[in-house]
Amino acid sequence: MEYDEIKDLYKFIFKSYDRPFLKEHIKKFIELDEYLPYSSTFFCVTNTQNLTFEFVSKNYTSCLGLDPNELKVHGMRYFWSRIHPDDIDAWLNALNQLMEFTLDNFLVDQRKATNYTWNFRIKNKEGIYVNIVQNTTPLVLDSEGKPIIGLAHYTVLNSNIKMDITASAKLLNANNEYETKFFNNFSQKLLNDGISKRERDVIRLLVLNQSSKEISKKLNISSHTVDTHRRNILKKLKISSTGELIGMIKTNQHWL
Repeated sequence: MEYDEIKDLYKFIFKSYDRPFLKEHIKKFIELDEYLPYSSTFFCVTNTQNLTFEFVSKNYTSCLGLDPNELKVHGMRYFWSRIHPDDIDAWLNALNQLMEFTLDNFLVDQRKATNYTWNFRIKNKEGIYVNIVQNTTPLVLDSEGKPIIGLAHYTVLNSNIKMDITASAKLLNANNEYETKFFNNFSQKLLNDGISKRERDVIRLLVLNQSSKEISKKLNISSHTVDTHRRNILKKLKISSTGELIGMIKTNQHWL
């Protein structure tokens, strides 16, 4: 796919007519970035209206070996040029379905309490395609309630890890816990056909060492229901224990 086509599709997905004011948002992120340690994660403020990165954190260079000024000057087109060609169609499809799901299923006041995750491969300074897991939270919505400014966290994972391209949308509930409202696998079928969205939330909390009682409180379901989900998960994945489940998931965290 040509990058002009990517631009057209991307702009269609995020089409908007407002131009929000970002000065205060960016000021706070600059302050925060001064205190963050160097790690395998960097963050950006993304603007889907004019296809720019309004801010790029210092870890961008330590993660990918690339110059953040190129990202700020050339914007998203430069970023897209480094995505693995085999991932582009699935990635755009994931974004489109996430946006459609958001507009159809979330009230406007819910959309800033939503967290989106997807993944792809990107070429680093050495020319190696590494895995990126992008986690984005909307900061600004347009007049129609469409997310246009986002805080995006990018976690860089080893290039040897085989990852299907997946996408999810999670909504923060009254107990300050994310509940999965959308999940799809845009590469090959893996857990998508067997594991429900609720079971996916249970798995995520089990990985965080939460007990059935703690999970039931966070998800507003009974402990008995949590235990039923746990048994069903083990049966569907053909494994014998929660410990085995946690070990498997920790090596494939993009499933969550």
